[in-house]
Amino acid sequence: MSWFDAGVNLLDRRFDPHAVIENAIAAGVDKLCVITTQPDEWLLAEKLAYAYPDNLVFTVGIHPHNAKLAKPDDFTQLSDIISHTQAVAVGECGLDFNRNFSPPDVQRNVFDQQLQVAIEAGKPVYLHERDAFEDQVTILAPYLPQLKGGLAHCFTGSAPQLQAYVAMGFYIGITGWLCDDKRNQLLVEAVRALPLDKVVLETDAPYLFPKNRRPRARNNEPAFLPSIAEKLSEVINLPSETLQQTSYANACKLFGIKK
Repeated sequence: MSWFDAGVNLLDRRFDPHAVIENAIAAGVDKLCVITTQPDEWLLAEKLAYAYPDNLVFTVGIHPHNAKLAKPDDFTQLSDIISHTQAVAVGECGLDFNRNFSPPDVQRNVFDQQLQVAIEAGKPVYLHERDAFEDQVTILAPYLPQLKGGLAHCFTGSAPQLQAYVAMGFYIGITGWLCDDKRNQLLVEAVRALPLDKVVLETDAPYLFPKNRRPRARNNEPAFLPSIAEKLSEVINLPSETLQQTSYANACKLFGIKK
């Protein structure tokens, strides 16, 4: 049984990327989307993806935390790299007002420019949002008719927020957050209203280790993706195998990949 991890921070310094990829493939997670968050990562992700053409795709974007570091030339480079074969989405991009590592106005501007690149390239967006939902959907609204969809990455919000993203045509990324019974209550309620054709499973590794998995590991890995499906299976009363098949197909459709 094959799995698709639609979000892994494979360039994180805690990882030996080649070992993580091999672990994933051995566990049946044979397709990974490598997330990027700043220009310094883009060519590294591209090189890694080209080394594993059957297993890796990657995003190209500027995370809101890094928005203050963005330079005009970065958007030119983004436009170039996003056209490459295995570059499947613009992001992580969006807004994060939780700690405001970049000023909100700068975040809004950098997000807006990335949405324009996504439309020009005909690629979906890979969305990040924390404590900024209303601002995020306001910025997205005028672009929706031209935007080629996207993913609400690592969704942790409420049922109304989930339904709003679905109504805008976005897929919903479910991570190990769902497996954390100390903070998952809002998400548990939300996913009960999640249409099956909008479910996408992702680890966000090395973050968000699924706490229903034993033994506990120091870092989360794509190989642990089935544990997220197990928890979601319990919550929405569907077989894990159904979630595997559906999520894989949804991720392929989202990213424009022939299964």
